[in-house]
Amino acid sequence: MARRVTELEVLRTERLSAHMVRVVAGGDGLSEFPQTPHSDRYVKILFPLPGVTYPEPLDMDRVHAEYPRDQWPAQRTYTVRSLDHDAGELVIDFVHHGDAGLAGPWAAAARPGDRIRLVGPGGAYTPDPDADWHLLVGDEAALPAVAAALERIPSGRPAVAILQVDAPGEELPLPGAADLHVRWLYRSDGADDPDGTQLLDAVRDLTFPPGRVHAFVHGEAIAVRELRRHLTRERGVTRDDLSVSGYWRRGRDEEGFREFKAAEREREEAAVQAG
Repeated sequence: MARRVTELEVLRTERLSAHMVRVVAGGDGLSEFPQTPHSDRYVKILFPLPGVTYPEPLDMDRVHAEYPRDQWPAQRTYTVRSLDHDAGELVIDFVHHGDAGLAGPWAAAARPGDRIRLVGPGGAYTPDPDADWHLLVGDEAALPAVAAALERIPSGRPAVAILQVDAPGEELPLPGAADLHVRWLYRSDGADDPDGTQLLDAVRDLTFPPGRVHAFVHGEAIAVRELRRHLTRERGVTRDDLSVSGYWRRGRDEEGFREFKAAEREREEAAVQAG
């Protein structure tokens, strides 16, 4: 399957909070970027390695076939916050914690005219309009997808969002017409919270509204794993009514996180086989 690369240019950037940077991109390449029905549509942003000369335009199939793996561009996965072909704009929000990481520092330093290359979009979730209510749980990495989902929930439909950020002042606006109740959690109130119990405890304390819930739970991998167990085993949420995914793993970059996910899949498959 061809890995088509979309090449855009930065139009402008905006600092949304102390740790969130918005990059608005556009250009001729945007006309070929498809609309999809998913609110969690994601892209793989490609970061060419210094000192490596790649084919132009960048062809990832050729790179994978002709270059050693340690020369492939680094990639980071991000949710498309919004896409407006009429305005010629694609928006991605980046978490930025100083010099740590790859994509965050790039976004903070990005200037109009800079190139951004991406593969995608993927995605699998959009809020079920027939659900009685919606639950959205995550940390700042999931905020763009949560905000995009809220814009698609029918007017007046109950929705509960439980969201974790570093500290007061990191909250972002959550537009939409849903009957929304938001609880913001702050790591500054829960120490470092290495096991993600702050989100889990908040969901455990939640009194579920009546009816069928459609849940979206994304964020740090260990926290998400425990939330999935709680929702499926203790709350009886069916897998068809649950979109759940780890976006990142504490202490690992994306390459290390992919290794972690592969090990987790092997562990789960072994547990199933063992009965």
